[in-house]
Amino acid sequence: MASILISLIYIISLSPAIAGISNVESDIDDLQTYMVYVQKPRHGNFSKEIDLESWYHSFLPATISSNSIDDDRQSRMVHCYRHVISGFAARLTAEEVKAMETKNGFISAHVENTLQLHTTHTPNFLGLHQNSGFWKDSNLGKGVIIGVLDSGITPTHPSFSDKDMPPPPAKWRGNCEFAGGAGCDNKIIGARNFYNLSLPPIDDGGHGTHTSSTAAGTFVNGANRLGEANGTAVGMAPLAHLAMYKTCDDYADNCPESSVNAALDAAIEDGVDVLFLSIGLGPDQHKEFHANAIAIATFKAVKKGIFEIGAQNLFSVVNDAPWMLTVGASTTDRSIVTSVQLGNQETYDGESLLQWTDIPSEQLPLVYPVTKNASATTNCPPETLKSIDVKGKVVLCQLSVDPQDVLDAGGAAMILMNNKLIGDSIVAGSTVLPHVRVSYTVGESIKAYINSTSSPTAALVVKGTVIGRKTAPEVAAFSSRGPSTVSPGILKPDIIGPGVNIIAAWLTAVEPVTNTEYTFDIISGTSMSCPHLSGIAALLKSAHPDWSPAAIKSAIMTTADTVNLEGKPILDRNHLPADLFAVGAGHVNPSKANDPGLIYNIQPDDYIPYLCGLNYTDQQVQGIVGGDVQCSKVPSIAEAELNYPSFSIRLGSGPQTYNRTVTNVGPANSSYTSQIVAPEGVEITVQPNKISFTEKNQKVAYSVTFTRTKNTGASSAQANLSWIFGQYTVKSPIAISFI
Repeated sequence: MASILISLIYIISLSPAIAGISNVESDIDDLQTYMVYVQKPRHGNFSKEIDLESWYHSFLPATISSNSIDDDRQSRMVHCYRHVISGFAARLTAEEVKAMETKNGFISAHVENTLQLHTTHTPNFLGLHQNSGFWKDSNLGKGVIIGVLDSGITPTHPSFSDKDMPPPPAKWRGNCEFAGGAGCDNKIIGARNFYNLSLPPIDDGGHGTHTSSTAAGTFVNGANRLGEANGTAVGMAPLAHLAMYKTCDDYADNCPESSVNAALDAAIEDGVDVLFLSIGLGPDQHKEFHANAIAIATFKAVKKGIFEIGAQNLFSVVNDAPWMLTVGASTTDRSIVTSVQLGNQETYDGESLLQWTDIPSEQLPLVYPVTKNASATTNCPPETLKSIDVKGKVVLCQLSVDPQDVLDAGGAAMILMNNKLIGDSIVAGSTVLPHVRVSYTVGESIKAYINSTSSPTAALVVKGTVIGRKTAPEVAAFSSRGPSTVSPGILKPDIIGPGVNIIAAWLTAVEPVTNTEYTFDIISGTSMSCPHLSGIAALLKSAHPDWSPAAIKSAIMTTADTVNLEGKPILDRNHLPADLFAVGAGHVNPSKANDPGLIYNIQPDDYIPYLCGLNYTDQQVQGIVGGDVQCSKVPSIAEAELNYPSFSIRLGSGPQTYNRTVTNVGPANSSYTSQIVAPEGVEITVQPNKISFTEKNQKVAYSVTFTRTKNTGASSAQANLSWIFGQYTVKSPIAISFI
């Protein structure tokens, strides 16, 4: 190349002096791991790893503190990256990094971030059935490799049996780091530990085992969690292969940035097809894409044709780059029900993961311990529980209480109500005493009953696993909401999928209350919805091997469901219709995604005008995409002009027009008609309003013009554009912010 290519982000562990710069003395206690970005020189052949490593090592301190400089340099180097970024992770001091800034080829460095990790009935809930429909058409994901970045895996679990599994594709180049390779077979074809290079990638916490089996676990009959949610456990893509990259501690709450980038680098090299990260920046760590290691690394993966999926933090989107599928969490129609029967004969359903067999069925006194002072209201504080008589009573408490305090005070049972923020979204759990978790609305009703009588009573009634809740899917309270803070012109999240009370494989554990062993567990989070979507992406990749990552994303988004099982709008945690910044395009519908009719395709180079339009510098754009980019020579575009399946626009007083191009992947001869659902005060016109095709893969462009016709006083609105032909309805949600 004629000019120096700038690459992506690197994680460095800060350590003493930097190569060829100065003899900086450092205290080993000051060492930190840094992500270091450097340029690629215009000369040199880096086909051999040792050549690239030599370039990276040249940035380390020339003199350290001992005669064994080479050994010390090697110990300082944490990871050398070949694909996701041009750079490395090293252990350095702040002084050494400062000195490194004068080194030719240095771009930037920062202390690595600590990233955070963010299924029996769900296949049926999503319309997947054995030996028929989309599962049959996609060969259950056969031949597709799903890479998982998580806390490791339990290779001996029956969900990872390789019975009837074909061998991995010839392109697979990964490694197995279990002792003697005994943990790898045709199901788990690769497993590496980047969190601790000296240990095998065993999962001692359960999270990685759960997510992996949700994505691609094989059929296991009789799966349950202590008798509840009983059925056949299976992942979304049962014949897909799994490659585990352990990047987090066993409890998935410590995921060093350097380990994550090293795992992404390896996954690209190994040849995975789908890559999901139950990992992301913290809620207070929103970063521009050029400073976001995950955004940069995943762009490199997309350039290789790898489909990327990212889970989210509580309440806010973080993995929001437009080349990633950003996933929120929803409920299914299954509940593990315990009911509250009040003394006034009113009955309310709640949930409890542990269905107590010795729960008292008779009416017991019901109390609501609360302490009020001038500054706050505290619910069920330990001192109050000790100062009033709760012995043998049912105790109503809010979410933040420690159930052990209730038990220690002599409570017979507990009703755990959501706070107003969590609303009506219930995540089942188990505690040290009989309990039921109820919604905020139900909790308020119970409080009103307590205040209406001098002798309130209640009983808990176990009902077990119940299927058929018609309000499903609903958006989980913890699910991430948009808009994207980095790029509000891209509607995020993209999609929602099952993430509440999901049963899947777990390491062998013991329920402390009953002393009962179990190997499947029920947990909740966007870390659960993320593997559902990765398995569905694997099915689509198997059925359509020629589809790009953007094509797969488009198919998922434009066919999503926007209503629940009873045909009404999908609800949010407050039981009101969820807005687009909660549901994105809607709830995933795998079977419809297999035959979307039209797709919105985006090639990697198409993101360059978009990135230049974000006012990034040439160097910053080069750092993301690789290669030489000069934004002054690129026709930059507004965010909403990217050929995305959805729209997010800021509408002022004048008309605004945005362009899209659709590709026909449905019947060769087809003609689609546009249908607009516009909000009050906005006129939306489409040109042309009919588009026709004569062959597959034919492309047709259209434009959408938005005009504000009156001021309704609203700050935002939402609309929808659909292209309709026969059985096909290709939907694009539109979020409008008024300025």
